[in-house]
Amino acid sequence: MKSILFLSVFAVAAPLSAQSPASSTGATPSGLWSQTIQYITTSAEQMPEAKYSFRPTPAVRTFGQLIGHIAGSQYAYCAAALGDKPANEGDIEKMKTSKADLLAAIKASTEYCRRAYAQTDMAAQGTVSVFGEDHSKLYVLIENATHNAEHYGNIVTYLRMNGMVPPSSQPAPAGR
Repeated sequence: MKSILFLSVFAVAAPLSAQSPASSTGATPSGLWSQTIQYITTSAEQMPEAKYSFRPTPAVRTFGQLIGHIAGSQYAYCAAALGDKPANEGDIEKMKTSKADLLAAIKASTEYCRRAYAQTDMAAQGTVSVFGEDHSKLYVLIENATHNAEHYGNIVTYLRMNGMVPPSSQPAPAGR
């Protein structure tokens, strides 16, 4: 189990450590986070609005609640990594229900997080408090990427149960 965790952390940390400061290069986030959040956003775009209320069992979130949860969590993690005061993590999940509102929320949280992932290596070494514990900003960013990947796995199930092909299994667009 420890080796899987180490490999997961390394897979996320390696691309982050290769980033240059956004101010000097205009670099965008890379690695697991950017790929996974793109899959999540594409899933949210492709899921029909009528299916935003779908839940595989009564004990789990609806598809829409899941998208809202991811958006709220991204704000919480990235605010911590930036040293900002986070909004209430559960607000989006509780207050937004339409596809348009949830798409806007996931896109806005992603744009906010781009700033956090564009930090220099030196800035990412700083320590912040998140969920009552002190961690490096890099740790917080890795935790966000891991959290997103966990929930993308849920989304894949929701899509498959509705006869849809997840973005990660779709052919790449022509020219890419």
